[in-house]
Amino acid sequence: MPEPGTTALVILLPTAEPVLAAARRVDPALVRPGLPAHVTALYPFLPDTSLTEEVIAAVRSLAAGFSPPEVELTELVTAPGFVALAAPALQPIADAACARWPGIPPYGGRFGPRPAAHLTVAMGGSADTLGRVARDVRPLLPLTGRAAALQLVARTERGWEPRLEAPFSG
Repeated sequence: MPEPGTTALVILLPTAEPVLAAARRVDPALVRPGLPAHVTALYPFLPDTSLTEEVIAAVRSLAAGFSPPEVELTELVTAPGFVALAAPALQPIADAACARWPGIPPYGGRFGPRPAAHLTVAMGGSADTLGRVARDVRPLLPLTGRAAALQLVARTERGWEPRLEAPFSG
C-alpha cells in the first residue's frame, strides 16, 4: 500500500465500475479501496506537499488538451497476481502525462518508460481467485464509454482522496 502523501494522475472511467464490482464479489481485498474505475496516467506523481498552483494548472492544461476519449474495453489481460483490461485509447493521455513530467518514471520505472494503459481489475490473490475474477469479468465485455476527466488523487490516512478533477475539453 502506498504511503500517505503519495499522489497519482488517473483517468476516470465510470463505465468500467461493473468489472470492479465483479472482482469485489469474488474478494473485496483484490480491489483498491477508495479509487473508482480508472486508468492510471502517472503513478506515483508528485508528493502531496508539492502540489502547487503551478502543478494544478499544468494538470488542468493537460486535460484540456484532450477531447473526452471514447474507450472500448475488450481485451482481458492476466498475469501472476493481476487481472486488467487493456485501454489503448487512453495511451496518448498517459504518454502526455509522462512527457509533461519526464523526471517521474511511471510506476517508479518497474514496467519500463511506457507501460501499456490499462484498467486494473484485481491485484493480489491466488491464481484460482484471479481466475474466478477473469471468468466473471469476461461476460461483461466489451464495455464502451467516454473518459470524462483526469483526476489527481492523494493517499491519506483515510485512503485515496481526490485533490482535483480536470475535465477533458480539447
